[in-house]
Amino acid sequence: MSIRTDLWLSRKPLAGFAIVGAAWSSYFAQMPVIKAAVGASDGVYGGVMLLASLGALAAMWLAPLAHGMFGRWALPLGALLMSAGMLAAGMSSALVAFGLAMTLASVGAGVTDVLVNVRVSEIESASGRHLMNLNHAMFSFSYAGCALTTGALRELGWSPAQVFSLLVTLSLLAGWTMLERRAPDLPSEEIETDAPLPHLLVWGTGAIVLVAFLAEASAEGWSALHLERTLGGGPAEGALGPALLGLSMGIGRLTGHFLANRLPALPFITAASLLAAAGLVLVGAAPTLGVAYLGFALAGLGISVVAPLALALVGRIVPPKARLTAISRAAALGYGAFFVAPPLMGLTSEILGLRAGFWVVAGLLTFSIGALVPLLATRIAARPVLD
Repeated sequence: MSIRTDLWLSRKPLAGFAIVGAAWSSYFAQMPVIKAAVGASDGVYGGVMLLASLGALAAMWLAPLAHGMFGRWALPLGALLMSAGMLAAGMSSALVAFGLAMTLASVGAGVTDVLVNVRVSEIESASGRHLMNLNHAMFSFSYAGCALTTGALRELGWSPAQVFSLLVTLSLLAGWTMLERRAPDLPSEEIETDAPLPHLLVWGTGAIVLVAFLAEASAEGWSALHLERTLGGGPAEGALGPALLGLSMGIGRLTGHFLANRLPALPFITAASLLAAAGLVLVGAAPTLGVAYLGFALAGLGISVVAPLALALVGRIVPPKARLTAISRAAALGYGAFFVAPPLMGLTSEILGLRAGFWVVAGLLTFSIGALVPLLATRIAARPVLD
């Protein structure tokens, strides 16, 4: 079976990954001007984003609820809520309004992200194909393209409200593409299941997703600010940071799509995490824009495959009827990165400087992978993987 077949099998969740990537890249590429508009320091901004990220954590409960209430409309509605929240954030001039808007955006993004990951896992189970890296690659390529586009629009004088209005239009188109003819066959038992879960494996794998998203969120969310404020770049040069991250992550995930059937997941995750940590160290030490771009590219290549491999592993570890619950929990734990990254980077930046923030994340990534991977390897060896 070719990659064309894989693309066709997962065409509907692919649209979901694409619009989530477009939304976050258009936000992060405008982060310096949005942050300035609400008059927030690094620490205050990080605190507001910490509270807004409650919406992403709520996706653990809201995604199954949204699927039960709205069926095939859950994905399109989640995408529309996400883009509408970002539009409201782009129009905000006060911290409270900005925080509420980003909470709505986080809810929509979290629900959309959980549901598309579950849908890919279901397609993997039915087809016997490894599709998670391919779908996450679509997120990354969309992220790169929209970051570059947003940077160009900023150079042309577009405001955040204008950029996010365009995002709302794209969300409507993506929602139409994601809409199933009928609700996906997720039995009710999968939403409130009594099927036993291997809790340590689910939460341990979710912790790896958390660390991966922490590195990804820190690099994506603060790259433009680092390039513009620390290294003196302009709007287009700042937007090139998120764009390079997205492009390198897309290349990494596309490569991971072809290697997933050939390499064991946990050693693959370990090597990729170490490469990402090295890239973040280089970003923090960069004396010039070019060196920082290289660091972001290495970080993107490394971190690109960690979360998709971990989520796919969860889908293969648990019984089929527990898949929605397990992936929702692992993904929601991963969304905890959006709690940790803003205050971690904001407070570290205020106390030690923005460079040190990237070094701290690199250290956490290295330490957590060293602690979690051996534990998971022991546990997985004691139970079959449901491939």
